[in-house]
Amino acid sequence: MNELNSEAFTLFGQHIIWSDMVGNILGLITLALGWRRSLWTWPVQFLSGLVLFAAFYGHLAGSAGKQVVVMAVALYGWWQWNRNRGGADGHIAPRFATWRERAAMAAAAAAGTVGVALLFMAFPTLSWDPWPDAYIFVGTVVAMYAQARGMVEFWIAWLLVDLVGVPLNFANGYAFSGFVYVIYGALVLWGLRDWWLRSRAGAPPTMEGAPA
Repeated sequence: MNELNSEAFTLFGQHIIWSDMVGNILGLITLALGWRRSLWTWPVQFLSGLVLFAAFYGHLAGSAGKQVVVMAVALYGWWQWNRNRGGADGHIAPRFATWRERAAMAAAAAAGTVGVALLFMAFPTLSWDPWPDAYIFVGTVVAMYAQARGMVEFWIAWLLVDLVGVPLNFANGYAFSGFVYVIYGALVLWGLRDWWLRSRAGAPPTMEGAPA
C-alpha cells in the first residue's frame, strides 16, 4: 500500500502522489463517460473508488470509508442505468428533476453535510478538515445519485463540489486532485449543455465533432 502513497513526480513545485493521480484519472474518465451516458461510467467509478480505498486503507480510515460509500453508489448507478435505458439511442434518457426531487436532494445534502461534519469532529482521525470534507463527500454522493437517476441537475451538483474541492485539494497537498478538478469544471459545463439539450429535445442532438 505504501507504494500507492509514494511520490510519482513533481509538477509546478507540487508533489504528485501515485494514488491521487491514478484515482483521479479514473474519476476524470468516469465523468467523460457520464457525459456520453455510457454504462461503463459506473465500473470505472467503482475502480476509481477501489484504487483510492486501497491507498487510504490502514492510513486514513475516514477517507477509506468514504470510498466504500462511493463504490456502493456506483453499484446503484450501474443497476439504475441498466434498467432505465429508455433513450432513443439505447442509453439512459436525461431529464430534469421535479421540484420535489430538488428539494429532497438539497435537504439531504444540507442535513448530510452537518451530520458527517459532526461525525468527523467527534472522531478527528477521520478527517483533517471536517466541514469542507463533509461538504465534498455528501455533495459527491448526491451528484452520483442524481446521475444514477438520469437528472440533468447532477452536473450542477458537481460544479458546487468543484468550487470547494479545487482549493481544498491544493491546500492539503493533493495537487493532482486540484488540477483534475479544474478539468472537471470544463467537462461539467460541456456535459451540462449536452444533457440539457437532450432533455429538452427528447432525442439526442447531433454534436459537431462528438462520436456517435
